[in-house]
Amino acid sequence: MTDKLSRPANLAGDDLLTVRNFTFEEIAIGDTAAMEHTLTLEDIQLFAALSGDANPQPLAVEDAASTDFHGVIAHGMLGGALISAMLGTRLPGPGTIYLGQTLKFAAPVRIGDTLTISVTVSARDEAQKRITFACLGVNQDGQSVISGEAEVIAPSKRIERARSTLPEVRLTAGGGLTRLLDHVRPLGRICMAVVHPCDALSLTAVLDARAAGLIEPILVAPRAKLEAIAAQAGLDISGIVIEDVAHSHAAAARAADMAAQGKVAALMKGSLHTDELMHAILAQPCLRTKRRISHCFLMQTPAYPRPFIITDAAINIAPTLEDKADIVRNAIDLAHAIGVAQPRVAILAAVETVNSEMKATLDAAALCKMADRGQIAGGIVDGPLAFDNAVSVAAAHIKGIVSEVAGRADVLVVPDLESGNMLAKQLEYLGGASSAGIVLGAKVPIVLTSRADSRESRLASCAIALLLAHRYKDAPP
Repeated sequence: MTDKLSRPANLAGDDLLTVRNFTFEEIAIGDTAAMEHTLTLEDIQLFAALSGDANPQPLAVEDAASTDFHGVIAHGMLGGALISAMLGTRLPGPGTIYLGQTLKFAAPVRIGDTLTISVTVSARDEAQKRITFACLGVNQDGQSVISGEAEVIAPSKRIERARSTLPEVRLTAGGGLTRLLDHVRPLGRICMAVVHPCDALSLTAVLDARAAGLIEPILVAPRAKLEAIAAQAGLDISGIVIEDVAHSHAAAARAADMAAQGKVAALMKGSLHTDELMHAILAQPCLRTKRRISHCFLMQTPAYPRPFIITDAAINIAPTLEDKADIVRNAIDLAHAIGVAQPRVAILAAVETVNSEMKATLDAAALCKMADRGQIAGGIVDGPLAFDNAVSVAAAHIKGIVSEVAGRADVLVVPDLESGNMLAKQLEYLGGASSAGIVLGAKVPIVLTSRADSRESRLASCAIALLLAHRYKDAPP
C-alpha cells in the first residue's frame, strides 16, 4: 500500500515513521489525500471473516478442482473501509470523528486490481468544525469504481506520534486432515508393507494409520528388534503381521518383492535411508513403469486458498528435460486423483522470461511446447514463472503476465531437488503449511516419511497412498 498527501510544505514529514493529523484550521477546500492498494484474495477473506458477510458472489472461489480468481470480486464496503482508513489516518487523521458517508459502486473490483483511493475537501462548516470530503476510488485503468461523500468533525488539537505496526492476521482453513480422512475411509483399507519401522516414531505412525482405518500394515523388519522397540515405547503391535528379515537392506528387498507380487498395494518407508528403499524398488522390473519415478508434496498453507503440489523435492536431484516431463505427468495424475480435473501447472524459475543462460527457463519453455503438442496431457502448463507470479494474481498483474496458470497454480514444478526441498520446508516451518508426501511413477504408491514429519503429515501421506492404490486398481500406472 502506498499513499500521498497534498499539504502545506511545513507539515511534510516521514510518513513511514510518524502519524500526524490536520486540525480544522489547517485544512482548506481542495486539500487531497490519496493512497494505492492492490487487492488480494486474503483481503476479501479477512473482510468476510470480520464482517460476517459471506456473500457467495465475492467469495465465489471454486474448490480444489480449479479456481478462477478473475471471477472473484471484492465486497463493496471493502472500498468504504479504505476510505475510512484515509480519513482516520491521513486527512484529517487521528482524532477525526466520522459522522456520515454516502457511497456509489460503479464497477466490480477484482483480485489484482490496484485502487487509488482519494479524499478531497469540498466544504467546511466553521461553526461546527465539520468538513465534507468528496471520496473516489479509481482502478488501474482509470475507471471509477466507488464514489461518495463523507462528513467528519475535524480534530481540534494537534496529534503526532510514532506509527505503530498492525498485528499480522492469517486465515486458516482448518480441518484439512479430517476432511481428507473422511473422504478416503469409505474406499477401504489397503495392505501396506512398512519397511524397517525400527524406531518409536515409525511404529507410532503405523499404529495411527491403522487406527484411522487407512491401512492393514505388514511390518518388514527384524522381529526381535521390533518387539524390543515396541516394548520400550509402550506400543502394542500384537495382531500385526511381521515379515521377519535380518536387516534394513533385506527389509527393502523383501518389501519390494511383495509389492511386485501384488501382496501389498503400497509401500511405506520406516527408519531406513530413502536411497536404500528406492534402490530396492528400482531393482524390481515389475514395479517399474515407463515413467521416471518422482516425489510430490501435497501442501496446504493459510496464505493460499487451496491445496497445491510441489514436485520434485525428494527423488530427482538434477532432473533432465525428459525427467521433468515425467515429473509433470506424475503430478498431473496426482492432481486428478485428488479431484483437480484440469490442474494448472507452473514451471518455476528465478524469472518469468526465457534466458539462454538459465537452464530452468529453457526447460520451462520446452515443457510448455510439449504440452501444446500433446506430449504432456491432462493439465494447463505455463512457464517459466517466478514463484510470486505462480501463486499471486497481484504479482502476475503487476508484471503484465497474461496466463491461465499465473497466480492460480495447482502444481509448482521446481528446477531441482535442492530448490524444491527448501521451498517445501520453508512453507512448512515459516508459512504454517501442512503437507503429505508421496512417490509416483511406480506400480504402487510409496510413502516417504521423514523423522521430522508430524503425525498429521504421516496420516495424510497414508491417506493419499490409499487414494492412489484404489485408483491404480482401475487404471494401473
